[in-house]
Amino acid sequence: MPSSPTHSPTPEPSGVRRRAVLGVAAAVPVLAGLAGAGAAAADSGDSAGRSAGDSPRALPGGGDLGPNVIVFDPSTAGIQGKLDEIFKQQESAQFGTGRYALLFKPGSYSGLNAQLGFYTSIAGLGLSPDDTTINGDVTVDAGWFDGNATQNFWRSAENLALVPVSGTNRWAVSQAAPFRRMHVRGGLNLAPDGYGWASGGYIADSRIDGNVAPYSQQQWYTRDSSVGGWENAVWNMVFSGVEGAPAQSFPEPPYTTLQTTPVSREKPFLYLDGDEYRVFLPEKRTDASGVSWGNGTPRGTSLPLSQFYVAKPEDSAATLNQALEEGLHLLLTPGVYHVDQTVDVQREGAVVLGLGYATLIPDNGVTALRVADVDGVRLAGFLIDAGPVNSETLLEVGPEGASADHSANPTTVQDVFIRIGGAGPGKATTSLVVNSRHTIVDHTWIWRADHGDGVGWETNRADYGVVVNGDDVLMTGLFVEHFNKYDVQWNGERGRTIFFQNEKAYDAPDQAAIQNGSMKGYAAYKVGDDVTEHEGWGMGSYCYYNVNPSIVQHHGFAAPNTSGVRFHGLLVVSLGGEGQYECVINDIGSPTSGTDTVPSKVVEYP
Repeated sequence: MPSSPTHSPTPEPSGVRRRAVLGVAAAVPVLAGLAGAGAAAADSGDSAGRSAGDSPRALPGGGDLGPNVIVFDPSTAGIQGKLDEIFKQQESAQFGTGRYALLFKPGSYSGLNAQLGFYTSIAGLGLSPDDTTINGDVTVDAGWFDGNATQNFWRSAENLALVPVSGTNRWAVSQAAPFRRMHVRGGLNLAPDGYGWASGGYIADSRIDGNVAPYSQQQWYTRDSSVGGWENAVWNMVFSGVEGAPAQSFPEPPYTTLQTTPVSREKPFLYLDGDEYRVFLPEKRTDASGVSWGNGTPRGTSLPLSQFYVAKPEDSAATLNQALEEGLHLLLTPGVYHVDQTVDVQREGAVVLGLGYATLIPDNGVTALRVADVDGVRLAGFLIDAGPVNSETLLEVGPEGASADHSANPTTVQDVFIRIGGAGPGKATTSLVVNSRHTIVDHTWIWRADHGDGVGWETNRADYGVVVNGDDVLMTGLFVEHFNKYDVQWNGERGRTIFFQNEKAYDAPDQAAIQNGSMKGYAAYKVGDDVTEHEGWGMGSYCYYNVNPSIVQHHGFAAPNTSGVRFHGLLVVSLGGEGQYECVINDIGSPTSGTDTVPSKVVEYP
């Protein structure tokens, strides 16, 4: 590996566990180079379309962002001290309740090192990343975990320009830690200090002027970005629409490179227009390459904060639903929200945007959030944590049987993460169900916990991670791990996945517990037997059956053997020989290699 450190390129020695040991009509168009129109002030009269005499009383739009959204400008005193205070609290609070959004007004900042712990988001408040420049670093490292970055989850950086002090910024993360709309005027190091293990990750709509050096990162997905270079690969590096990406070369080195991303629409984000907050809604792109903001401001539309209900953690599901019914969008400020009924998003173009890893916990076994079969809903930037009473589903996009064509204006699900167990007991039969056609799921980590509280084969039972019934669904950056049965079951036609990362459940007690009829184990990614068209690129499944290392998994991937179902760049890995795969996909591909932690690969299927 060019420029790689002296450690082994496969950073998993035998016998070591990877983790556990260790209203759109009112939108204002914004075109490239054109600032948005002036935002309305927080104004209850603008918010709902109901008179004050109606019952229940109309909810106000806009308002204060709450105590855990901390806003800085270049004249703010003591910025570094505040950053350090929050990091000290959040550095190792993996399953804590603290949630923070650190927002920087446009301008230039010097001498800062923003270290990010759990549930901490940092973002600029300009329309372009270059509007907000930190002459310093936004750092994720793994000192809290003895140099092991495989548990550096749930944090994010967005919409900033960085001029790193040393010339290279360190971003040593694993799952659920997006790096979006960032401009690094230098290099980016994705490994922790000392080059310990790491298992990320995701970059989108970002420009890194220098080299990206993943070093010990096992896998990574980069979308619609520009990089000065890419230095090495371990198991699986995937690029779509990335200027400067390495050429297609899987299996060695394991680069899977698509010149463009078929369909993409960047995540909504909060910004300032003068002194007023607005939410920018980027437009859909087809066959995209490079950043969306290359000529200054991005293309899309803009909504004033007065069209959002600014939710606080004490708000009930009934209040959130009332706001949606009254025509407001939802801005979920940082915190933990208990919902005793489903949050129903029924309106075309509705936006649900979370700040600082706002977290929904369904009580009494309800579905946390459900979307109707309508155009253009945007869900972004929040976490759903299963409750102790089993939910049949946690997030549903479209009702069963949804069939409307949404190709012109799809629903997008971005940086929406789902967790079962870890922070406490949680159960859900299926985490995410996608029924609506043309849905884009852009970066998700759906995780049945393998460590933390409330963890055990039946304790945090969760049979299915993702079930896709809708046709024409696209997933870019799909991370799904540890489910009791299929991690992904795809029944819709013409589905596409660009990058998939999976681990089978660690904690199966014996072979019988995972037996799927006559088949040894449930595939990590199963395409339905009747599907005639499907395609996937850059997909990996790993096993670590540490409770019973004698368990054998027949394959990581299962699909109909037909010309319209195609895969490019598949691999399976046994971590330290704790369990084995017999094949990669169906009955194709070599078995895994004993205790050597070396991938078995299939370049093309069929």
